[in-house]
Amino acid sequence: MPSSLQPSADADVIVVGAGPGGSAAAYHMASHGLDVLLLEKTEFPREKVCGDGLTPKAVRQLLRMGVDTSPEAGWMHNKGLRVVAGDIKLTLDWPTLDSYPAYGLTRTRLDFDDLLAQRAVVGGARLRTGVNVTAPVFDRAGRVCGVTAQVGPDKEPTTFRAPLVVAADGVSGRMALALGINKRDDRPLGVAVRRYYFSGEKHDDDYLESWLQLRSANDPDTLLPGYGWIFGLGDGRVNVGLGVLNSSSAFGKTNYRQLLVDWLSSTPEEWGMRDETNADGPIRGAGLPMGFNRVPHYSRGLMLVGDSGGMVNPFNGEGIAYAMESGEVAAQFAVDALARTAGPAREAVLRRYPVELSQRFGGYYRLGGVFVKLIGNPTIMKLCTEQGMRSHTLMRFVLKLLANLTDPRGGDAMDRVINGLSKVAPAV
Repeated sequence: MPSSLQPSADADVIVVGAGPGGSAAAYHMASHGLDVLLLEKTEFPREKVCGDGLTPKAVRQLLRMGVDTSPEAGWMHNKGLRVVAGDIKLTLDWPTLDSYPAYGLTRTRLDFDDLLAQRAVVGGARLRTGVNVTAPVFDRAGRVCGVTAQVGPDKEPTTFRAPLVVAADGVSGRMALALGINKRDDRPLGVAVRRYYFSGEKHDDDYLESWLQLRSANDPDTLLPGYGWIFGLGDGRVNVGLGVLNSSSAFGKTNYRQLLVDWLSSTPEEWGMRDETNADGPIRGAGLPMGFNRVPHYSRGLMLVGDSGGMVNPFNGEGIAYAMESGEVAAQFAVDALARTAGPAREAVLRRYPVELSQRFGGYYRLGGVFVKLIGNPTIMKLCTEQGMRSHTLMRFVLKLLANLTDPRGGDAMDRVINGLSKVAPAV
């Protein structure tokens, strides 16, 4: 495919941010012949706050990028989800589907993002690290035609130009804000904190563990706000964390780091998560922008992918799968658009990108918004956990719903119900 480069351009596409969404977009665009410049402000490897757990939805996107997900390549495989609510424990395998692999993964973001960025390079993208993008550049018509940046340790001012820019700059959304694309307050929002611990008991657990009821050893009769997780990393460590949604009365009024410590005080001593000496690093926190909380996802030459467009799943807080999938979708439209002459024909293609995202995720995210409001009510949440978890069939349905794991065509009765609900729900 011929390049669409103009004499003054540095690339066909500039991708801002080499997280999962940006690297996926760069990989798929470059693999289809576009000249892609992938700009990352940090140097790899680097930390990111995340649960480090990947569902089969994310695994599918890794496989589409040609990533080797074998244990020999450093991945910890898991079979499904173990749900814990007080004395009740329910173990659920990932569903067997035509559309997804039947396993999940864990891997720390420390080298996960580096691995994906290198896959983008293998696909043909040009990666530059240490480039802090500060703002978009506009042409006379007010369309984005590049970015300004500070490059290297000396923060040298530099301008990069391209006919299309992809914003994968995360929760801050600096690029989107420059176009007046602000966060919506009517969408779900979460805050998560996590810490690594050395745990001989739990590090090689082949199920992701989700805790629906959190208690402190100092006050075991009182439920703490939020929902926790314990994900084994297979290297002697676990990723332990919790999230609180803005539907909770405790949102914004709680010391989340202390909340994590209080919860871990009630875990079995042999797990090693009560003892500070077993901790590997500090407690870190981050926001979770859910349910398309920043729209539109395309405007005036700028495409949003991943967290920059608020694409975290409201049901389970999963962001990586949606970041990578939106990156692939953005690539499909970018390739089609840049094959056309600049002007109305190209713009018509790019404007279909947010329509496609809405069709894929909009109705499902709307259901997720309702779910967030319901579980914010302690009475409803108590009823769901104490009664719902006694039915294995119901919880299998809930797992499919929360993880968004259904076959789009055919499938079983559960798939058809979930798909039907997502279609009839008004898109966000």
